[in-house]
Amino acid sequence: MRASIARFKYRGRREYADFYAEEMVKSLGELLLSWEPDALIPVPLHKSRMKRRGFNQAELTARKIGESLGIPVKTGLLLRTKKTSPQKELNDTQRRANLKNAFQVSQNDVRLKKVVLVDDIYTTGSTMDAAASVLLEHGAEKVYFLAICIGRGF
Repeated sequence: MRASIARFKYRGRREYADFYAEEMVKSLGELLLSWEPDALIPVPLHKSRMKRRGFNQAELTARKIGESLGIPVKTGLLLRTKKTSPQKELNDTQRRANLKNAFQVSQNDVRLKKVVLVDDIYTTGSTMDAAASVLLEHGAEKVYFLAICIGRGF
């Protein structure tokens, strides 16, 4: 998985989103639908990283899952406003500090009550915790998450 995710993110293999989403829908689709989410929210990249990479791997995956299950995908609601260091280079404590105040919502009131954050890798949960906290502070009632794979910290 490490090599596959690296090709997806850093070698522009956007087509991998199709496979990842298909497998996630097969194995987790029923569970995901049972949560009755109002939307899927891909974990955003900082604008500088988005510009450099050219795409957000979480967004590509979320869009494919959303298409397959009929769940809307909301981009632009959750923003990464702090340019963070790549998480893969940090230990658990540094990961939490790195993401402190990294996310904001683009509006004061999140009208979606149940949302699912979508990301590529879940390692320590720092990214999901930081993103979910912001959404909960602004009106979301429940925040679930999906990740393509689990890293070493789980």
